[in-house]
Amino acid sequence: MQEHTKKHHTDELVNVTLQVRRRDLPLLKHYADALRNEEGPFTVAEVFPEYVGREKQAALRAYRHREGLTQKHLAEVSGIPQHHISEMENGKRTVGKERAKRLAQALNCDYRQLL
Repeated sequence: MQEHTKKHHTDELVNVTLQVRRRDLPLLKHYADALRNEEGPFTVAEVFPEYVGREKQAALRAYRHREGLTQKHLAEVSGIPQHHISEMENGKRTVGKERAKRLAQALNCDYRQLL
């Protein structure tokens, strides 16, 4: 009697949808091809070197996009002025612990990810 074998989920290919700058598309395609051919793994810093040192700003923007919020809507639900959110996302203003907690509540994430 043949034994039933189960294919591991890690063997499956999955489709991923990303929004990236047009200028980063060739680089992303290169890394995707390398991963498909099992030449990876690559760090986020290798794929997107422009975000090195800006991880917190990128995290704030990413969480906001994940929740489908505009800066204006995030400002309304968090009580933080929209221009402050813009400045935080662009690295011109620090987040701070109290603001991080308010943002995290609106973004359904751990506030420490924003500090």
